[in-house]
Amino acid sequence: MNRRKFIQSATMAAAVSPLLSNLTRAADAPPSVKLKGNIKHSACRWCYGKIKLDDLCAAGKEMGLVAIDLVNPPDFDTLKKYDLVGSMVSFPTIDGLGGIGKAFNRVEHHDKLVQAYEQRLKETAEAGFERLICFSGNRAGLDDTQGLENCAIGLKRLLPLAEKLKVTLCMELLNSKRNHKDYQCDHVAWGVELVKRIGSENFKLLYDIYHMQIMDGDVCDTIRENHQYFGHYHTGGVPGRGEIDETQELNYPRIMQAIVATGFKGYVAQEFSPKRPDPLASLRQAIKICDV
Repeated sequence: MNRRKFIQSATMAAAVSPLLSNLTRAADAPPSVKLKGNIKHSACRWCYGKIKLDDLCAAGKEMGLVAIDLVNPPDFDTLKKYDLVGSMVSFPTIDGLGGIGKAFNRVEHHDKLVQAYEQRLKETAEAGFERLICFSGNRAGLDDTQGLENCAIGLKRLLPLAEKLKVTLCMELLNSKRNHKDYQCDHVAWGVELVKRIGSENFKLLYDIYHMQIMDGDVCDTIRENHQYFGHYHTGGVPGRGEIDETQELNYPRIMQAIVATGFKGYVAQEFSPKRPDPLASLRQAIKICDV
């Protein structure tokens, strides 16, 4: 299962029966760990699609998670039952629009997207959550300058409501080299220019470390120089988007130190695809690696 397939089906997780082994691991796990408190730890829901949300929340809470990422409104009550936050609410869709491929870089999409996003902004605020994801869409022949202008036009229509509700829209930076061919918001420089044009504290970038290592590299200095434009972070091992340990090339403790040094008070969400038989053990390891 990959992220694209999972987030397009909000009911998929509910349809999969929880594995008894997950319950056993949660029951047999050691007492809740004491973390350092410099990082607010989250995990992306789609990465654990075979685990019932209740079980993920229970196990995650014991590991030190304070939030779950990329959740939909039907998930909100479950998160609250475990005193967890929806650190990034997932995007709405309408007539095939709103996802990674078809979003704000086309003016002909704006009316429907604004309609869908106004509703999702209200749902996010009513739940007491503060961040909502959005995307540029694919180029499909559209040059970067025009795509930038179109995104700014469409998103500015949402900012008065976002500001009123105190919700921050976060556009995700994704790689167009390996996973999301033709995606337009694929470099930090493009995304930063969009943030500047919109000119609101309620619009930021979701800096995905995995994706931007592939596209731009220079991760720590990029964070140091542009942190004011970043409202959220995702992890992932490079190459392959697997576990973030010694099997991949990024030094995640050093990256977390760079984030902490900026004074960032938001969330860092684990968004790797577990490659090992026990995904919860991989999540526990990732939290420990990032707890600097």
